[in-house]
Amino acid sequence: MASKAAYKRLSKEYVTMQREPPPFVWAAPDEKNILIWNFLIRGPSDSPFAGGEYHGVLQFPSEYPFKPPGIKMLTPSGRFHPDKKICFSMSDFHPGTWNPAWSVATILTGLLSFMLSDEMTTGSVNSTEAHKRAFAARSHTWNIAQPRFKEAFPEYCSPQIRDLPNMGERERGPAASVQRSQQPPVAQPAFVPATVPASPADKAAVPVSNDTAWTASLGRVLWEKWRWGLLIALALMVSRFSSTT
Repeated sequence: MASKAAYKRLSKEYVTMQREPPPFVWAAPDEKNILIWNFLIRGPSDSPFAGGEYHGVLQFPSEYPFKPPGIKMLTPSGRFHPDKKICFSMSDFHPGTWNPAWSVATILTGLLSFMLSDEMTTGSVNSTEAHKRAFAARSHTWNIAQPRFKEAFPEYCSPQIRDLPNMGERERGPAASVQRSQQPPVAQPAFVPATVPASPADKAAVPVSNDTAWTASLGRVLWEKWRWGLLIALALMVSRFSSTT
C-alpha cells in the first residue's frame, strides 16, 4: 500500500506525464495500485530499436520517493531479458545511488539512454543490431497479443502501431509537430489521481502578443532540448559509475 508521500508524489508525476511526456516515453499507473506503473518506450529512428514498441513495468516501493523502483521490460527487445528486473543506476539494485529528486520521467529517460548503450548488467542480453531490428519489427504484433498489454494500454491495441504523445517533435522541429497534429488523439488512461491544485503560474496566465508568444515558444524549445540532454547525460554518468562499483 502506498504511503501518503508516495501517493501524493506519484499523483503529481502522473499529471506531469500527461502534460509534458518525455520524448519516446509514455507511462501511467495501474488503476488499482498507484505503485505499479506500465510504461511504453518507442525506439528512436536513428537506433537499432527504430519502429519498436517496448512495454515494461515500474514497481515502486511504498517508501517512494525515498527508495527506487524495480524495473522490468516485458517486450522482447534483444537488449533486456523479458520480465526480468533490470540493474541500472536508477533501479532498486542501486539504492545507494538513488536520488529522491528523480521522477518517473527521469527514470524512463535514463532507461532509454541505458537501452541505447552497450553496457551489460543483470537483466540485459547481448545481441546483434540485426537481432534488435528484427525484435523491433515484431514488437507491436507481440504486444497486442499479450493480456497485460491489452489491459494496460487498450488505446494502443490497434493493428497499426501508434505514436506516443511525444515522438521527439521538439528535437526534430516544426515539421514533425505538424505531422503529429494530423494524427488522431491518443486516449488517456482511466486512472484519476487526487486533485492537484493549479500552480501559481497557471492562475497567472494572461493573453500575450504574437511576438511574445513566439519568444516564449522558442524559449521552451531551447529549455526542453537542454533539459533532456542534461538528464540523458546524467543518467549515462551515473550508470557508468554504478557499473564500476
